[in-house]
Amino acid sequence: MPDRILLPLIVACALFMENLDATVLSTALPAIARDFGANPIHLKLALTSYLLAIAIFIPASGWLADRYGARIVFRAAILTFVLGSIWCGLSGSIGEIVAARIVQGIGGSMMVPVGRLVILRSVEKRELVGSLAWLTVPALIGPVMGPPVGGFLTTYFDWRWIFWINVPVGLLGLVLATLYIPDIRGETRSRFDRRGFILSSLGLALFMSGSTTLGLDLLPLAYVFAMLIGGAVLLALYVVHSRRVPAPIIDLALFRLESFRVSMIGTMLFRIGVGATPFLLPLLLQLGFGMTPFESGMITFAAAIGALAMKFAAPPILRRYGFRTVLIANAVLAGLFVMMPAAFVPATPIWLMTGLLLIGGFFRSLQFTIVNALAFADVDPERMSRATTLTSVAQQLALSIGISVGAIAVQVTSAATGGTITAGSFAPAFVVVGMLTIGSAFAFMRLARNAGHEMSGHRKYAPDAVTSMRER
Repeated sequence: MPDRILLPLIVACALFMENLDATVLSTALPAIARDFGANPIHLKLALTSYLLAIAIFIPASGWLADRYGARIVFRAAILTFVLGSIWCGLSGSIGEIVAARIVQGIGGSMMVPVGRLVILRSVEKRELVGSLAWLTVPALIGPVMGPPVGGFLTTYFDWRWIFWINVPVGLLGLVLATLYIPDIRGETRSRFDRRGFILSSLGLALFMSGSTTLGLDLLPLAYVFAMLIGGAVLLALYVVHSRRVPAPIIDLALFRLESFRVSMIGTMLFRIGVGATPFLLPLLLQLGFGMTPFESGMITFAAAIGALAMKFAAPPILRRYGFRTVLIANAVLAGLFVMMPAAFVPATPIWLMTGLLLIGGFFRSLQFTIVNALAFADVDPERMSRATTLTSVAQQLALSIGISVGAIAVQVTSAATGGTITAGSFAPAFVVVGMLTIGSAFAFMRLARNAGHEMSGHRKYAPDAVTSMRER
C-alpha cells in the first residue's frame, strides 16, 4: 500500500479516537449530569477543558516532533490519551472528569498535529487533497459510530464505557505507529522558545477559561472578565515577542502567505459556527424533545454519514470549480443547514431531521477537507511543523469559542423565558452559530481566483492572474 494511503490510515486511528470520544461524550452529557447532580450546560466544561489542554500544549508539538522524531512523540501521545480515557471512565464528579479530560487533551495535542505533519512531509502536494481525504475517512467512522454507540451504552449500560472503548483502538494505533510511521525529524534544530511558550500557553489558558465560564455563574463576573483581559494582554505580548525571535513557538509570520491567512480567518469563523452543533443538538433532542440518548444518537449520526460520503466527492468538485468558488458557496450552504435545527419541534418527522442533518454533514465536511488542504498550499517544507501547530491551535480555540457561544445563547434564552431549558431555548443558538458559519464566506472572497490550483487541478483561470500571483 503506498504511503499516501497507508500513513493517513494510521494517523486516522488517532483521529478516530478523538472524534469518537467527542461525539459519544456529547450524547452522554445529560446522563453524566444526572449522575453528578449537575446542570447539563455546566458539563460543557468537560468538552472545553479538553480543547483548552490541546490549545495549550499544541504549540510544543511541532518542536518536539522536529527534535525527538515524529514516531516517538506520536506513540507517547496515543498512550497519554488512552490513560486519560481510563481516568474519565473512573471519574465520580465534574472536577475529576475535567481533570481527566485535560490529560486526554495533552495526548490529543500531540497525536493529530504530529500525525498530520508526517503526511505533509511524506506526500507530494499534488496528492495532498486525496491523501487528506484518506486521513479523514476512518476518522469519520468515529462520528458515525459515536452517537449511536454512545447512546446505546448510556441508555442500556453505563456512560463510563464510552471512554473505555478507546483502549483497544489506542493499542492498535501504537502497534501500527511502531511498524510504519517514519521517524521524521526537522532538518534544522532550533532552541525551544520557552518565553513564547509561557506567554502563548498562559494567554490561551486564561482567554479560553474566561470564555468557557462566561454565562455559567460559576465564578464572579469580575473574575471572568479579568481572565479574558489578562489572556488577551498575554497573547498581545506574545505577538510582540514572536517578532523578535528567529524561531517563535507559534509562527505568526505564516499569515503573510495569502492562502494561509485567508483560509485561517475563514476557517476560524466556520469552526466557531459549526463547532457548537455537536454540543447543542444532543441537548435539544434529549432535554427539549425528551428522547433517550440512544434515540438522540441514532438521529445525530446522520451528519457523520453525510460527511463520510463527501470525502470521495471533494477532488472532482475542486477540479471543476476551484478552491475559491467552492469555499464561498459551500460556506453559505453549510451555514443554512447549521441553522436548520432551529425549526425542529417535537412533531418534526424523524426522517426529515435525519435527512437534513445528513445533507448538512456533507457540506460541512467538504469545507473542512478543502480548507485544510488550502492552508498548506504555499507553505515551504521547512515550515510545515510550525504551520500545523498554528492551524491546530486556531482550530481548538474556534471550537471552544463555538461551544461557549452556543451555551451562552441557550442560557440567555432560557433565563428570558423563566429559567427552564425547553426546546424553544435552543432555536436562537442555532441561528447565531449558523450566521457565524455563513459569515466565513466573506473571508474566502479575498482569495485569488487561482488559489491552490496546484492541488485542485482547476486550470480555468486568467494568465494575468497567475502573473499577478507570481509578482507577489
